[in-house]
Amino acid sequence: MEGKRLAQLLKQNKAPQVIDVRSGFEYRSGHIPGAIHLPLFKLLFRLARPPVDVSAEYVIVCEHGPRAQMVQGFLARKGFTNLQLLSGHMSAWRSRGYPLEQ
Repeated sequence: MEGKRLAQLLKQNKAPQVIDVRSGFEYRSGHIPGAIHLPLFKLLFRLARPPVDVSAEYVIVCEHGPRAQMVQGFLARKGFTNLQLLSGHMSAWRSRGYPLEQ
Protein backbone atom coordinates (compact mmCIF):
# COMPACT_ATOMS: atom_id res chain seq x y z
CA MET A 1 0.00 0.00 0.00
CA GLU A 2 1.31 3.43 -0.89
CA GLY A 3 1.98 5.75 2.03
CA LYS A 4 -0.17 8.49 0.49
CA ARG A 5 -3.16 6.13 0.35
CA LEU A 6 -2.66 4.97 3.93
CA ALA A 7 -2.37 8.58 5.13
CA GLN A 8 -5.67 9.39 3.36
CA LEU A 9 -7.39 6.39 4.94
CA LEU A 10 -6.09 7.40 8.36
CA LYS A 11 -7.60 10.89 7.94
CA GLN A 12 -10.93 9.30 7.00
CA ASN A 13 -10.81 6.80 9.90
CA LYS A 14 -10.99 4.00 7.32
CA ALA A 15 -7.45 2.67 7.56
CA PRO A 16 -6.75 -1.05 7.77
CA GLN A 17 -5.07 -2.34 10.90
CA VAL A 18 -1.38 -1.46 10.78
CA ILE A 19 1.02 -3.97 12.37
CA ASP A 20 4.43 -2.54 13.25
CA VAL A 21 7.00 -5.34 13.62
CA ARG A 22 9.97 -3.13 14.56
CA SER A 23 11.78 -3.23 17.90
CA GLY A 24 10.39 -1.42 20.93
CA PHE A 25 12.98 1.34 20.56
CA GLU A 26 12.08 1.89 16.91
CA TYR A 27 8.34 1.88 17.66
CA ARG A 28 8.69 4.38 20.51
CA SER A 29 10.73 6.70 18.29
CA GLY A 30 7.63 7.19 16.14
CA HIS A 31 4.97 4.97 14.61
CA ILE A 32 1.94 5.24 12.35
CA PRO A 33 -1.10 6.41 14.36
CA GLY A 34 -3.13 3.47 15.63
CA ALA A 35 -0.49 0.88 14.72
CA ILE A 36 -0.33 -2.28 16.80
CA HIS A 37 3.20 -2.94 18.02
CA LEU A 38 3.90 -6.60 17.40
CA PRO A 39 7.64 -7.27 17.37
CA LEU A 40 8.68 -10.30 15.43
CA PHE A 41 9.46 -12.34 18.56
CA LYS A 42 5.95 -11.73 20.01
CA LEU A 43 4.08 -12.63 16.85
CA LEU A 44 3.50 -16.28 17.74
CA PHE A 45 2.12 -15.45 21.16
CA ARG A 46 -0.28 -12.85 19.80
CA LEU A 47 -1.64 -15.18 17.13
CA ALA A 48 -2.28 -17.86 19.74
CA ARG A 49 -4.84 -15.60 21.46
CA PRO A 50 -8.20 -15.77 19.73
CA PRO A 51 -10.02 -14.15 18.09
CA VAL A 52 -7.87 -13.08 15.20
CA ASP A 53 -9.71 -12.14 12.03
CA VAL A 54 -7.67 -13.75 9.25
CA SER A 55 -9.78 -12.07 6.54
CA ALA A 56 -9.37 -8.49 7.84
CA GLU A 57 -7.12 -6.08 5.97
CA TYR A 58 -3.67 -5.62 7.51
CA VAL A 59 -0.74 -3.41 6.53
CA ILE A 60 2.60 -4.68 7.87
CA VAL A 61 5.45 -2.23 8.41
CA CYS A 62 9.06 -2.23 9.49
CA GLU A 63 11.89 0.23 8.95
CA HIS A 64 13.27 -1.06 5.64
CA GLY A 65 11.25 -4.15 4.63
CA PRO A 66 12.83 -7.50 5.52
CA ARG A 67 10.99 -8.06 8.82
CA ALA A 68 7.66 -7.02 7.31
CA GLN A 69 8.18 -9.39 4.38
CA MET A 70 8.99 -12.23 6.77
CA VAL A 71 5.84 -11.56 8.81
CA GLN A 72 3.72 -11.28 5.67
CA GLY A 73 4.88 -14.73 4.53
CA PHE A 74 4.34 -16.23 7.97
CA LEU A 75 0.82 -14.81 8.29
CA ALA A 76 -0.09 -15.91 4.77
CA ARG A 77 0.92 -19.47 5.67
CA LYS A 78 -1.33 -19.18 8.75
CA GLY A 79 -4.33 -18.37 6.53
CA PHE A 80 -4.37 -14.56 6.51
CA THR A 81 -5.76 -13.48 3.16
CA ASN A 82 -5.57 -9.67 2.98
CA LEU A 83 -2.00 -8.63 3.80
CA GLN A 84 -0.14 -5.65 2.38
CA LEU A 85 3.28 -4.12 2.94
CA LEU A 86 3.69 -0.36 3.28
CA SER A 87 5.45 0.82 0.13
CA GLY A 88 8.78 2.36 1.07
CA HIS A 89 8.33 1.19 4.67
CA MET A 90 8.69 3.44 7.73
CA SER A 91 11.76 5.20 6.38
CA ALA A 92 9.73 6.56 3.44
CA TRP A 93 6.69 7.29 5.64
CA ARG A 94 8.83 9.42 7.94
CA SER A 95 10.71 11.20 5.13
CA ARG A 96 7.44 12.20 3.45
CA GLY A 97 6.18 13.81 6.64
CA TYR A 98 3.18 11.55 7.19
CA PRO A 99 1.77 11.51 10.74
CA LEU A 100 3.61 9.80 13.59
CA GLU A 101 2.69 9.05 17.18
CA GLN A 102 5.15 8.59 20.03
